[in-house]
Order: sequence, then C-alpha cells, then structure tokens
Amino acid sequence: MDGAPLELAPGMAFSIEPGIYLAGRHGARIEDIVAVTATGVERLNTLPTPLVTL
Repeated sequence: MDGAPLELAPGMAFSIEPGIYLAGRHGARIEDIVAVTATGVERLNTLPTPLVTL
C-alpha cells in the first residue's frame, strides 16, 4: 500500500490487537479478527477473552 487512504468495505477482514507491554519484562495482547459488513462489523473469533489474574 502506498499510504493512500482506503475506505473500508463489506467483505474486508482485519485484526484488532490491543496490548500492554512492560519493557524488559513481558507483555500481553488480545487479538480479535473482524469482518466489515453492510451494517458494521462482525467479530469472527468466538473464544471468550476474560481477564485472568495470575
């Protein structure tokens, strides 16, 4: 891609990957795969992502 803006359209899919990283220690990221639909977005992965305290 050449840096030109791209309008999202139904049928496109991509990942959303928020995360937290502690320099020199560790990190964690939650990855959601989503698809653009005619009415918004649909989350494709269905496993639960609860917060787990270790």
